[in-house]
Amino acid sequence: MVRIHDTLLGRETDLVQRIAGSVSIYVCGPTVYEVPHVGHGRTALVYDIIRRYLTWTGLDVMYVSNVTNVEDKIIARAAREGTSEAEVADRYEAAYWEELTRLNVLPPDAVPRATQFVEPMIDLIAELIAAGHAYVIEGEGVYFGVDTFPAYGELSHRRLQDLLDSAGTRVDVDEQKRSPVDFALWKAAKPGEPDWDSPWGRGRPGWHIECSAMSLAILGEGFDLHGGGDDLVFPHHENERAQAEGAGHAFARHWIHSGMVMTGGEKMSKSLGNYTTLGDAIDAHGPRAFRLAVLQVHYRSQMELGDAELRSAAEAVGRLDALVRRAEAAGVVSDASLLDVEVVAAFRVAMDNDFGTPAAVAAVFDAVRRANTEIDSANLAKAGSLLGAVRHLLAALGLEIGVSDDQDGDDDVIERLIAEREGARVSKDFATADRVRDELAALGVTLEDTPSGTLWHR
Repeated sequence: MVRIHDTLLGRETDLVQRIAGSVSIYVCGPTVYEVPHVGHGRTALVYDIIRRYLTWTGLDVMYVSNVTNVEDKIIARAAREGTSEAEVADRYEAAYWEELTRLNVLPPDAVPRATQFVEPMIDLIAELIAAGHAYVIEGEGVYFGVDTFPAYGELSHRRLQDLLDSAGTRVDVDEQKRSPVDFALWKAAKPGEPDWDSPWGRGRPGWHIECSAMSLAILGEGFDLHGGGDDLVFPHHENERAQAEGAGHAFARHWIHSGMVMTGGEKMSKSLGNYTTLGDAIDAHGPRAFRLAVLQVHYRSQMELGDAELRSAAEAVGRLDALVRRAEAAGVVSDASLLDVEVVAAFRVAMDNDFGTPAAVAAVFDAVRRANTEIDSANLAKAGSLLGAVRHLLAALGLEIGVSDDQDGDDDVIERLIAEREGARVSKDFATADRVRDELAALGVTLEDTPSGTLWHR
């Protein structure tokens, strides 16, 4: 049984599905007004890994992740550029999926976009008004009355009185609202902004209502798992829950949240300008190094994803690839039906414990060490079962080994240089052999001379 840390409960619990044998997941995706940074990459990978693991255990996974394509930042960027909001959103959504494809992130089963679900949002707002949880301010829009929902604050573990006391420092206080903590469900139209017809006049939906409506429309009531970065717990997810349940709908059964990427001790964000673009990080270190770096830190923990962390992960990927080449050179055969059962069991125990990827990866690297020892001892059958487990379990997490990343260079060139060096060594032309070794080192390639030939890794 998979156990997760449920944000609402504040503790670990069994992941109990709405329908046995299947799991439905909704993860808040990006607001597309800029190219993605490494924080977006980490969040996407966290939930890709969770999705892959649940699939590996035999569950039928329905995975939904939205795109916010109408929002204040998108409107502001379109105004600055003198273009349309749709053009801005389409451009940066394409950039987002391009980088996720490079990271080997599986595409969601459904990608709802806010502008496609305005009618369900309007219907949900009407239900909230009818239930006494929302009110209209003429010329302003529709607001959710937080004090009408007694469970408000349970997800983020905040008291309503504390929120009221700090409202002036967190949000601009609008005197027309009944309470400073009430939030917008529908915003009245402003000149030059996208808008739609509604019973309360032309306008556009608030951000929070979008995910409530889209998740319910696609996954239905009481879906299994709602995820996102932990910066969304409040107010976004708190508000989502209040909207859905206030309108009488059973909402997410479980909530999980991933930690932020930090830089110099601060949260990485576009607003602070302290971010590294995801594309630059992948270009510099490779998509597999990025994925392994994410796997090495528990999803709920904050992490740094700078050059040092990614270089270290790239070296670890190199050790994995080196095992594959060494095994092939020694004649090791890995059979997917003969995996080392101890390694698989340790991996599963780690992952069943709130998706504990650091312990799972540690079990895999212990198998790598043991496989190298078995090759040294010419115990090729045992080495094959260990290597098979390594490849199978890493593939379950979306990490392929013994392959080349696009930015790593041309493997054929490396192999030709190694052959040139071998020829120079045989003919005792050590100056040429040293020169070629230096060329390979400049490419980031490390050589290992063994009785069965020269092995290399990046």
